[in-house]
Amino acid sequence: MNNRFSDVLHQKADLINAYLDSKVSQKDNLQGIVYEAMRYSLLAGGKRIRPVLALAAGQVLGEQEARILPFACAIEMIHTYSLIHDDLPAMDDDDYRRGRYSCHKKFGEATAILAGDALLTMAFEIAAEGALALEDPKRGLRAIRHIALSAGTEGMIGGQIVDLDAETRAISESELRYLCERKTGALLRAPVLAAAAVAGAEETRSAALLLEYADTIGLAFQIKDDILDVEGDISVLGKATGSDAKDGKTTFVTLYGIQRSKTLLEDLTNRALAACDQLISLQTGAQAQDACAFLKELAFFLLERTY
Repeated sequence: MNNRFSDVLHQKADLINAYLDSKVSQKDNLQGIVYEAMRYSLLAGGKRIRPVLALAAGQVLGEQEARILPFACAIEMIHTYSLIHDDLPAMDDDDYRRGRYSCHKKFGEATAILAGDALLTMAFEIAAEGALALEDPKRGLRAIRHIALSAGTEGMIGGQIVDLDAETRAISESELRYLCERKTGALLRAPVLAAAAVAGAEETRSAALLLEYADTIGLAFQIKDDILDVEGDISVLGKATGSDAKDGKTTFVTLYGIQRSKTLLEDLTNRALAACDQLISLQTGAQAQDACAFLKELAFFLLERTY
């Protein structure tokens, strides 16, 4: 990870974290325990890939960062709610997340469920606020619709139900790709779709290339997760390894083996880089070109990550 990329990544993450922190400030009231659980999970670290992608996509499309930020952070809240619920005994039954107890182990199952529900509803609250602040609120409404579709039964929830089914039987390659496109990929498409809607650029060639990039890194992200579940270091990952094998799940590693999975991961990364190269050729402004260069480095970062 080069210094320039690292600096920009941390700048964007700091902006996102400050915004998230402001939205879940601790309350000294009867709801205080729910806010504490929300903060515990939302501010526990994490790569912030989804909101960072939204900000970078907005920059490529010529949109102001401040106008994208509420939608970017709404997506991160939805992602965090999904992790809280994924960790529950009824789902993946994981005790650790990001190097510490998962939300339900820290606060109990009922509070964890409510914290997840609260983050999901707050996500649409801040997205609606972002839409109302736009000169053309309809752009914000389109962004909200994209986010809702990505999080619902046609997106993340649809992928999760297939993932649960995969614990009871071996699924096919096409089913596995369906799962990944929805459970992981949908919330990596959402940042691009939302940014394009806010920018009024949904029908542009640049938006299409950004979506191609997002789709490619979405699948690559899941393959990397499957590899790390076998080869990862628990002290770096912050969660247990080997859970897929324990649950008998079909993954890219069980289908293809480690080496072929790594080859596929590299091929997908190269496709993402090619999309970035095409994006750069379309841009005339320095800020947009900088954002394209950042996205190239982000693809390398996701390829080489250890957590």
